[in-house]
Amino acid sequence: MVNAFEIQGGKPLKGEITPQGAKNEALQILSAVLLTEEKITISNIPDIKDVNKLIELLGDMGVIVNRVNEDTYTFEAKDIDQDFFQSEAFKSKGGGLRGSIMIVGPLLARFGKASIPKPGGDKIGRRRLDTHFLGFEKLGAQFNYNPEDGFYNVDASNLTGTYILLDEASVTGTANIVMAAVLAKGVTTIYNAACEPYLQQLCKMLNRMGAKISGIGSNLLTIEGVERLGGTEHRMLPDMIEIGSFIGLAAMTGSEITIKNVHYQELGMIPDVFRRLGIKLELRGDDIYIPAQEHYEIETFIDGSIMTIADAPWPGFTPDLLSIVLVVAIQAKGSVLIHQKMFESRLFFVDKLLDMGAQIILCDPHRATVIGLDKQVQLRGISMTSPDIRAGVSLLIAALSAQGKSTIYNIEQIERGYQHIDKRLQALGADIKRI
Repeated sequence: MVNAFEIQGGKPLKGEITPQGAKNEALQILSAVLLTEEKITISNIPDIKDVNKLIELLGDMGVIVNRVNEDTYTFEAKDIDQDFFQSEAFKSKGGGLRGSIMIVGPLLARFGKASIPKPGGDKIGRRRLDTHFLGFEKLGAQFNYNPEDGFYNVDASNLTGTYILLDEASVTGTANIVMAAVLAKGVTTIYNAACEPYLQQLCKMLNRMGAKISGIGSNLLTIEGVERLGGTEHRMLPDMIEIGSFIGLAAMTGSEITIKNVHYQELGMIPDVFRRLGIKLELRGDDIYIPAQEHYEIETFIDGSIMTIADAPWPGFTPDLLSIVLVVAIQAKGSVLIHQKMFESRLFFVDKLLDMGAQIILCDPHRATVIGLDKQVQLRGISMTSPDIRAGVSLLIAALSAQGKSTIYNIEQIERGYQHIDKRLQALGADIKRI
């Protein structure tokens, strides 16, 4: 059965929308429940595929999972079934979920061993997991890869604190190594650590559980190992990628939208980057209000040269919002160079935008120049396929602003990251239906 969204675009939207809990925080926080046998309560969990799969995986391992209400669960990791990690069920479930790598750090810390199938998920290159493995090895873990069954078996019966310089400021890598280090003997220092709000959330939660982590929010973390951790309660931050997506959606469709409870101080430079595109937004309490705008004009640099927007590790601009910025720039006045430094091939979805009538020059796998149409020409609806989560939502925003009907296939990709997106957009007046 093929799932697709059918969208009649070109309508302004209006109303309030509340962002879901942060997907990228959820995968770390949920893995951390394995560090203690005591009860942990987590709220504001997004109802999306990648997160639900991880919750199911925790249940299969023997964690007692209770759903308290639609966004709150309790977890008790008292009896973990060690044999499960050698099973075919684990291989198929763990292998299909990129977030499954996140359970390795907590398992090593608490049980001194772990096995993981070769992970799957988005195809963004092999190198991404090396940071995790190198960190575990520095702490004293030993890896054996078994090519016959496709499992990595890790022995970490003697984790010891050490100095670690990360080869890249990987968010998941930092989180995983932090979780392994909290129960290791002695002191671990991690330099070039990621310092995203989501990682800060994990460290604060671990400290409430009894860990001793200092330097939170900086790129130098110091972790003093402790004997054991206890239970806690944790509420996840709203998803900053959703918030950025909704700001872009409002501008592109000329809509008046209020985004509720955004935790503004945790958004870093995201609001400023959208302001550079000429988008008006104001903070009202902890809500972002975006008025309906006929036009928005991209700023230039002080010397008059073309604005460049590039991604960088936090507190730089997140790579996950570059595709949104690119789409929103299509209807701005002026030009902008989008420079995707951290990943290659994420800009290739622009061919679909060209088919819709956008003016974009794809310079190479990392850079695209957008020449804004200033809403003089409306995009036209087409049929297209979503290549990954972020490009999928960018295409969805383009379709909502376009004239006529668009069909987006492969929406499973969008739904890995955005909960009930069709219903939430319908509530704003969007003409979107699932077919």
